[in-house]
Amino acid sequence: MERGKLITFEGGDGVGKTTQVARLAAFLAARGVAVVTTREPGGTALGLEIRRLLVGDGPTAPLPRAELFLYLADRAQHVDALVRPALERGAWVVCDRFVDSTIVYQGAGRGLDEGWLEALCRAAAGGLWPDLTLWLAAPPAVTAERLARRGSHPDRFEAEGEAFQRRLFAAFARRAAAEPERWREIDSSAPIDAVAATIAAAVVDHYPQLGEAAP
Repeated sequence: MERGKLITFEGGDGVGKTTQVARLAAFLAARGVAVVTTREPGGTALGLEIRRLLVGDGPTAPLPRAELFLYLADRAQHVDALVRPALERGAWVVCDRFVDSTIVYQGAGRGLDEGWLEALCRAAAGGLWPDLTLWLAAPPAVTAERLARRGSHPDRFEAEGEAFQRRLFAAFARRAAAEPERWREIDSSAPIDAVAATIAAAVVDHYPQLGEAAP
């Protein structure tokens, strides 16, 4: 059986990844593709516990290196328990965040060395790397406004503020420029339907066997 594809969504907080993961999954399923949607952290039962430690507002926030190793533990479990088995049975996996988020958030966000982070991410993922990465690239000022409109209590990363999000945006842009064959930049400041159409077109461009993207 042909191995499935791993498509990852990346971007800062408030760019609309959750919505667009669901829209892309529906687009692929309509074309006869077996699809598994997941997220990091939290794609497994263990991952949900790790997510609570990472994004919750408990009394003790993990320090940068501790935070990193929690993410890596989540990924090791996620890849071996869910992602790789799905790919091996031919399913396409659409994941909300993966290795690039760790490198960007813990690198540009927390100040850890990006080369070291990439090596650790490859080890935690058992060498698994995305086949296609969709970067939802809304300007930080737009995402700050969206987060403010939500009216919900921000998680630890959302509460870091616009300067933090600007550092992340610049780091995502550097990674996209360095690996253009894998990355597709999507303007996610557009309306939801327009963003979904742009994503569908980008995926079909990368995988022509899917046929024409629906408008």
